[in-house]
Amino acid sequence: MIQISGMHFQQSSMLPSDSIESVIIQRMQEDKIVYPYQSIEELSFELKLRKSIIASAKAMNQGDAQFEILANSRCNPQYWHLTNTGGFQLRHDVIPSDAIQDIYKNSSLYMFECATATVIIYYHAVLNSMDEHLFNELFQNLYLYSWHVDPDLGIQSIHTDHYLPGDVVYFNNPDFDPETFWWRGENAVDLGDGTYFGHGLGIRTAEQMFQALNKRRKPGSTRLAYLMNLVIRPSFKHLAKLAMLPRGYTANKIQHVVINHNKSSISYDRYLFYLNKVYNQIR
Repeated sequence: MIQISGMHFQQSSMLPSDSIESVIIQRMQEDKIVYPYQSIEELSFELKLRKSIIASAKAMNQGDAQFEILANSRCNPQYWHLTNTGGFQLRHDVIPSDAIQDIYKNSSLYMFECATATVIIYYHAVLNSMDEHLFNELFQNLYLYSWHVDPDLGIQSIHTDHYLPGDVVYFNNPDFDPETFWWRGENAVDLGDGTYFGHGLGIRTAEQMFQALNKRRKPGSTRLAYLMNLVIRPSFKHLAKLAMLPRGYTANKIQHVVINHNKSSISYDRYLFYLNKVYNQIR
């Protein structure tokens, strides 16, 4: 159910019934929970960003960036410094938007795993959903490594089995072969048409994702791959507010600690586990 300023939202006939925006609204209306918005503009921004996430996922699929474990990551040195843990640190002489766009323009120069791919998709989609100058003000300290993100993305995990187009889901492979540990799971974008994009496996149906992961289990395994009741979403409402800020806005924020775990293809919840473990040790 969707509510705008506390009032039930009726889907506009202005949207084509087969548009991705209409599919997103229909999925929201079918959910048991309420999706509340302060204004129609707030809802419109989420629809726009979800559509951009899907477009960015499809564009990555069409590119030449290869799947690789964190230890073997590669990037374009004209835009990024490659750290010894496999992360991409934005160069000080490079504009953030140019660096994100380069991953798509010169994709053959890049190698990364699926969690990093998801974060790249988020940044690319946000860039295409707001003023470029504002994006560069907000995301001046980009560092791409697994699920490490800028606080203004507001990434959150939600336990549900009701997925919306543009959500990121996780196909878990509990009995993955230790020799090919990067197949412990697959972070994938729900494309809204019954298919998902996961960097390394490409665009597939859920059943095809299961089949691919099940082929990469340890000998004697009895547990099959499955889709977790978990979705990852950026904070659409927070980003909608940021998108309305004027040019020249200065972002003062504390960046998250980077957790160098060296475990490719982990879920966001697993990354949070590592992150909370570090914060608890600091206290």
